[in-house]
Amino acid sequence: QVQLAESGGGLVQAGGSLRLSCAASAGTFSLHDMGWFRQAPGKEREFVAVINWSGGNTMYTDSVKGRFTISRDNAKNTVYLQMNSLKPEDTAVYYCAAGRWGTAPDNFGSWGQGTQVTVSS
Repeated sequence: QVQLAESGGGLVQAGGSLRLSCAASAGTFSLHDMGWFRQAPGKEREFVAVINWSGGNTMYTDSVKGRFTISRDNAKNTVYLQMNSLKPEDTAVYYCAAGRWGTAPDNFGSWGQGTQVTVSS
């Protein structure tokens, strides 16, 4: 398994931006597809974005298309989520995950602890 640690969350006003980072333990990071998920209070964990092992393919949930960008730097064992034009409904705990391509949480076997993102109106 890959050890993951998210950072970069915080409180931001609507319309603002945040950049989340997820640092992975060295070793097999570049072999894994990486995903970002989020979970709001009282709701199930939902898919946000995924990037394949090389960074050549990405996929987003409809609600963040055009606002969020997932990227990775395999030399730094890090995956990023750039979030622009944030909305109050983006408020959630954001998790990064390592696994195989897809949108289902079950596709991913390693998870970080999560980082809180709060967007005020």
